[in-house]
Amino acid sequence: MEKTVICPGSFDPVTLGHIDIIKRAANMFDKVIVGVFTNEKKTPSFSAEERIQFLKESTAGIENVEIVSYSGLLAQYCKERKVDAIVKGLRAVSDFEYEFQQALTNKRLNPQLETIFLTAESESMYLSSSMVRTVASLGGDISNFVPEMIHDRIVERLYKKEK
Repeated sequence: MEKTVICPGSFDPVTLGHIDIIKRAANMFDKVIVGVFTNEKKTPSFSAEERIQFLKESTAGIENVEIVSYSGLLAQYCKERKVDAIVKGLRAVSDFEYEFQQALTNKRLNPQLETIFLTAESESMYLSSSMVRTVASLGGDISNFVPEMIHDRIVERLYKKEK
């Protein structure tokens, strides 16, 4: 029986930490859906289409990955797509409380849905999309934080040169 999992997130922008979790999930499961969450209440730095394109380019060599966008309840989306589990990356203990609440809520909304936590690699434990946005906007080097093939587009969008 094929096992399908989803790696949800905003991916604004995608980081090497995200790619690590996606690759590890792809090695463990038959199919990995990477779900780009769109929230109309937030204004992301990159459009859903751009984030999807970044992810497609960054995961191009991984055969069992599908990139999609979704809005609404993740538990409902998983029910509709027959997803077996949610895979979430944990960077630090501070992530756990929020992710644990999410997991319990999703389980209540969809009792068949499991949540699996993968710990971040030590190289990316501190890394977040918001940190990448901050460093890039101030002109810092983000080459060790994001996939090489999307680096220049991220910097071009986020770096605010003084005039």
